[in-house]
Amino acid sequence: MTELTCFKSYDIRGIVGIDINEEICYSIGRAIAQYFNARKVAIGFDARETSPNYAKAIAEGVMDQGSDVLDIGLSGTEEMYWAVSEFGTCAGIEVTASHNPINFNGMKIVKSGSCPLDSKKDLQAIKYLAELRSWRKIRSKGTLIDCHLEARKAFISRIMRFIDVDTIKPLKIVVNSGNGAAGPTLDAIEKKLSDLNAPLKFVKINHTPDHNFPNGIPNPLLVENQEETGRIVRVEKADFGIAFDGDFDRCFFFDEHGQFLQSEYIIGLLASLFLEKAPGSKIVHDPRIIWNIEDIISLKGGFGILSKTGHVLIKQIMRNHKAIYGGEISAHHYFADFAYCDSGMIPWLLITELVSKSGRSLGDLVSDQFRKFPSSGEINFLIEDPTNAIKKVVDRLKDDATSIDKTDGISMSFKDWRFNLRSSNTEPLVRLNIESKGNRSLVNQKVDFIGHLLKESMAD
Repeated sequence: MTELTCFKSYDIRGIVGIDINEEICYSIGRAIAQYFNARKVAIGFDARETSPNYAKAIAEGVMDQGSDVLDIGLSGTEEMYWAVSEFGTCAGIEVTASHNPINFNGMKIVKSGSCPLDSKKDLQAIKYLAELRSWRKIRSKGTLIDCHLEARKAFISRIMRFIDVDTIKPLKIVVNSGNGAAGPTLDAIEKKLSDLNAPLKFVKINHTPDHNFPNGIPNPLLVENQEETGRIVRVEKADFGIAFDGDFDRCFFFDEHGQFLQSEYIIGLLASLFLEKAPGSKIVHDPRIIWNIEDIISLKGGFGILSKTGHVLIKQIMRNHKAIYGGEISAHHYFADFAYCDSGMIPWLLITELVSKSGRSLGDLVSDQFRKFPSSGEINFLIEDPTNAIKKVVDRLKDDATSIDKTDGISMSFKDWRFNLRSSNTEPLVRLNIESKGNRSLVNQKVDFIGHLLKESMAD
C-alpha cells in the first residue's frame, strides 16, 4: 500500500505527476463514493491544464463504485458547493489548486449539505481507502449526467437573492479573473443582471480561462498582481475593481483610486450590512486582524466570535453559533444563507448594492475605519525554525502585553497596537499581522521591530 502524499490538513494538494496524477484521482474518486455510500457526487474543475482529465478520472472512479456523477464542468469551488446543496448529492469535488504554482493541482471536497469534511475522520478514512484500493462489489456502474447549465443557473439564482437588484445604480466595475475559472461565471452573472435591467458596466481583464496563466498565477494577494487591476481602475475611472483567485472562492477589492483594500475593511463593511439587516446577529472572524471588525460589530450591536483560521473551523463555528456571516482576512467570506460556505461572487454583489444605496464611493465607505485602525497586511518571513522565532518575539514582549490570546498562533495586545504571529502548516514561514489605533507610523515601526527579532532568531 503506497502512501498518498497529496492529502493535506483540509484538502488534497500536490505537485502534478509526483503527488497527484490521473490514477490517484481515480482512486480518490472511488474512495469518496465508497466512504459515503454515495448515490450522486457533484464534480467540477478549474482552469488548470490537468484539471479536466483529473475530473474525468475522478468521475470514472465514482461511477465504477456505482454512484452517479453530476458533471458541472469548468466552475468555481462555490458552484460545486451549491450544486451539492441544490441537487442533494452525497458529496462534491472541485478539482483545483486555487492560487498555488502552475505545477500544482488538487481537490476541495465536501459532503452532503455542503458540509466540510472532518479532517481526522472523513479525510483520513478517504485517504486510507484510496491507498488500500479494496473496493466493495457493486450491482451496476453509475452514470454521468451533464448538468453544467442547470448548476450554473441554480447558483446564479441563489446568489441573486442576496441583493435587491432594483436598488443598483449605474456603476463601472473592473474585473480581473486572472485567466482562472471566474470569467464564464461572471459573464453569466452579467447577463442575468442585464436581463434584470441592472445598469452595470464591466471592464474585464485577463478574463479568458487559460491554463498557461500568461499574466501570472491568479493570486491577488501578490503585490505584483495588484498593480494591473489598480491601474485599469484609474484609467477607466471605474467605481471600484475586483480580482479573483483561480477557483474564485476569494474576492479582492480595489477602491475608485485603484488602491488595494485589505480584507478586514471589507469584512467590516459586510458585517455592518448584515447587522443592519439582522440586528443582534453573530459574526465569526479570524484573530489575525480584529480591531476594525470588533469596532463595527460593537457599533452595530452584533456579537463577534473568534475562530481559528481555516474554512473547516470557521464553517463549523458558524453552524454551532448560527452566525449569519463570517470573514477571514485572506478574503474568504462565508454566508449562512449559502450553506455556510464561502463565495467570491456574493461579496462584490453586496458591495455593489451598498455603494449604490449609500451614494458613497467604496473608498469613502472604508475611509474612517482605515484611519482608525491601520494595519500591515500579512507579511511572510522565511524562517527555518518558526517555533523558536515566535518564542523569541513572545519572550521579548510578553511583560508589556495587556492581553495574550492563543486562538490561532499567538496574538498580543498593547495599549495602542496589536500583533498576531502564526507559523505555516506546510512551509517554513512565519506570518505576521500588525494593527494600531490610528497610528500608521507605529504599524511600520513595529513591523520593522518584530521583523528584526524574527531575523535575529535565525542567527541564534
